[in-house]
Amino acid sequence: MPASGQTLLLKNADLIVTMDEQRREIKKGSIFIKDNIIVAVGDAIDLPQTADRVIDLKGHIVIPGLINTHHHMYQSLTRAVPDAQNGELFTWLTTLYPMWERLTPDMMKVATKTSMAELMLSGCTTSSDHQYVYPNGIKLDHSIEAAQEMGMRFHACRGSMSVGKNQGGLPPNSIVENEKAILTDTQRVIETFHDASRGSMLRIVVAPCSPFSVSEQLMRDSAKLAREYGVSLHTHLAENNNDIEYSKKMYNKTPAQYVEDLEWVGHDVWHAHCVKLDDYGMKLFARTGTGVAHCPCSNMRLGSGIAPVRHMLDAGMHVGLGVDGSASNDSSDMIGEVRQALLLQRVGFGPDALSAREALEIATLGGAKNLNRDDIGALAPGMMADLAVFRLDSIGLAGANHDLVAALVFCNPGNVAYNIINGRIVVEEGRVTTADVPLIVEQHNIMARKLATA
Repeated sequence: MPASGQTLLLKNADLIVTMDEQRREIKKGSIFIKDNIIVAVGDAIDLPQTADRVIDLKGHIVIPGLINTHHHMYQSLTRAVPDAQNGELFTWLTTLYPMWERLTPDMMKVATKTSMAELMLSGCTTSSDHQYVYPNGIKLDHSIEAAQEMGMRFHACRGSMSVGKNQGGLPPNSIVENEKAILTDTQRVIETFHDASRGSMLRIVVAPCSPFSVSEQLMRDSAKLAREYGVSLHTHLAENNNDIEYSKKMYNKTPAQYVEDLEWVGHDVWHAHCVKLDDYGMKLFARTGTGVAHCPCSNMRLGSGIAPVRHMLDAGMHVGLGVDGSASNDSSDMIGEVRQALLLQRVGFGPDALSAREALEIATLGGAKNLNRDDIGALAPGMMADLAVFRLDSIGLAGANHDLVAALVFCNPGNVAYNIINGRIVVEEGRVTTADVPLIVEQHNIMARKLATA
């Protein structure tokens, strides 16, 4: 966070996309920031002309920081593993579980930094991370420590798996945990780290992995614990056909009926994927304010299907965007994910199924709603100073000056010029300022090779 009272003026941007209540798009605009809060957004001529630091953004477009609502950052260590390249979800998981059980705390830290650096460079300012494997002394604390070093606004999801193969679940018994121990540690991390205040940089989420890797009792106990502490809930749901079949076989319910019965619906809950969410589920989620994290690249990579995002939005559901794990997407590129969300809806539901502005809104305001926040996702007075700035003179945007907002989504804008999180510049002129990225990449590659050859 900047020093108390420090001011920052971003002036003369070719376009500012505010995502505020009026959805203003301001040409030749400026943003005035004090400490970590936006004070004013508007025409450059109407705002202060001086500040402790002034950055001239002529030739740039400014958008609210993108919000990533589903990720597994440790998976960056197992990108493009040969035996896992062509399988659907369950095959992919069972191939990679044996590698993940060799993860160490140092691997977790470096993988988190790697994922966050990539996210920052692609315009992301807030990210969740669904961490559900804890072998060899790994704790959620290790991911949190890395996020604090990187300067990322972070929703750390204390995931868990408790039902191994011996009990009819999918994961090997070696990486499942005792349910009492899961709840005890989840309570510990909430009490130690969770910050519910406005503008919080760190919140904890209670997040059993999925209906096929935890018990019904753990789902109920997790919901009870989360609501006692006023924190959010997150899990995977209705990701592919096998997921649906498992739910019907084990619980004699559809995934939507299952989570309704467990009281896993409400404004404090968001589910990842929901590719196969039925009409009943969409109406249920819309009525209760339950969110969905749409992960188009992962859904395509695993052949899971096309989530009915157009129908979800029409039903009044909250939909955010997620890159998902870097072993089922193999990338943490948020602006690229916005483009894929747009394109995939058009493949499934027609060429007007999703507009560029709707796709961008999903990745900003939609993400904020998923995370149950009203202080991020838009550029307006009183909002936290989280924003992404892209150059307009990059090769990927050449010839696309007809509609700069659409260009940002339809084209390839490349990495950000600036990324500002909580008023702090974490990317400046295309370079991450909070970490030595080449060193992190070197460490990450050594660790990835070790996992592959062990």
